[in-house]
Parts: sequence; structure tokens; C-alpha cells
Amino acid sequence: MSHIEIIQETGVAAVIRGATKDNIIQIAKALSDGGVKVLEITVETPGACAAIEKASQECNDVLVGAGTVLDAETARTAIMSGAKFIFSPTTNRKTIEMAKRYGVVSIPGALTPTEILTAYESGADMIKVFPANVFGPSYIKDIHGPLPQIPIISTGGITIDNAGDYIKAGAVGVGVGSSLVNTKKELTETYLQEITATAARFIDAVREARG
Repeated sequence: MSHIEIIQETGVAAVIRGATKDNIIQIAKALSDGGVKVLEITVETPGACAAIEKASQECNDVLVGAGTVLDAETARTAIMSGAKFIFSPTTNRKTIEMAKRYGVVSIPGALTPTEILTAYESGADMIKVFPANVFGPSYIKDIHGPLPQIPIISTGGITIDNAGDYIKAGAVGVGVGSSLVNTKKELTETYLQEITATAARFIDAVREARG
């Protein structure tokens, strides 16, 4: 199964802010136990690439990538650390080109129809519609009408209560942040079990929405 297929089949990408090489394995295992096999480690956190490297080496059952990638240089550093996909909050053509140069999945951020189409025509594999909560699931449905060929991942304000709505509206997946993993919380055994349980609920919501 290709990396694109894994992302689409899973339907849930965990957006992990504040990940370090010291906590990422515990987080990754908790998410994987709940069925979330796609980990986006955001690179604005110092040491994030070390976390990407450790997770990609030690977590064979999950797909590890980088998030909040703003430029091609950062994309290359993340890819060299083991990132298999590049998520961005915006569209930067050089970042897309860098991802494609190294054969990793490119998922830039866009919001308007023009931005979404431009990003796709620039070589993106999927488009991260962000911030999705500004317009809600109905916006995804409206975008999907004239642009059904473009795979969309909705990110921003995704919760267990609305994740299924975005899938029903046409998104192939959702990116979920602090409502799934909050690294500011102490990673006690109880909280890790909570992450696993929440991950399972998100997976169930996506499957139910897909019918």
C-alpha cells in the first residue's frame, strides 16, 4: 500500500505539536493502539526533526511525517530525518517540488478554490483545507462539487463531534490536533490510555461516516 493510500484509508492524521524524541514513542504507540497510524509531527517545536527520526526508525506500524513546513529547506531536513509526508499550512511551490523530488507525499494548505486548484496543479498529492472550521463541513461539500478530483484533508477545529461531518462532506481525511493529543499534559499511563481511547473514537467516526 502506498503512503497516499495509507493516509486516505486511515482517514485520521494526528497533528502532534510539542513532540520530542523523549515523548514521541509513547505518543505514537498510544495512537497506534487506537488505530491512528498517521503521525504529523510539527516542526516549529525545537528538536522536532529528532522526534521524526526516532519515530520513523522505531515505529514500524505508523506513517511519520512533518507538519507546519513553510519552506523547501525545512522540508528537506524533515525528509532526511525520515518524514514520509510533508504537511504545510500554506502553499509554497518550492516546498511541493522538494517533497516530490524525494518521493514523499506533499500536502500543502489552501482555503479558497483558486488556492486549492493552484496547489494541486503545482504537484500536491492532497490538499489540506485549513482552517476548515472557518466555514465548516458544508464548505468542503461546495468545494468538492466543482473539484471532485482533488483529495481534501480538513484540518483546524476538528473534534470527535464533527470529524464524521467533514468525511460525509467529501474530505478523504481529517487532521486532528489537541483534541486528540495535548503534549502539554503529563504523559501518565492514564492519559496515554485516554489518547488510545480517543484515537479509536475518531477512527470509528470516520468509518461510520464512510458507511
